[in-house]
Amino acid sequence: MLSKETLEQYRRMTPSQRLELTVFLCKNAWKSLMEGDPKLVSRRFLRLEQENQFRNERMVAGLVRAEKQNEAENS
Repeated sequence: MLSKETLEQYRRMTPSQRLELTVFLCKNAWKSLMEGDPKLVSRRFLRLEQENQFRNERMVAGLVRAEKQNEAENS
């Protein structure tokens, strides 16, 4: 969770400043992701893929539950 000060700093930024910060952070993260032995890099990407798959499955399950609840309320 971000501190109140950090959140306020972000709120004062213009959209272009926030985008610039986002691109800067992404570039640095990408460099770190690609550093090291090829096997290590491969494992990092595999882990990211696994995390994304898990997150997608949870979102789909949540949408299914919400749809069922909506159908039950409207029946």
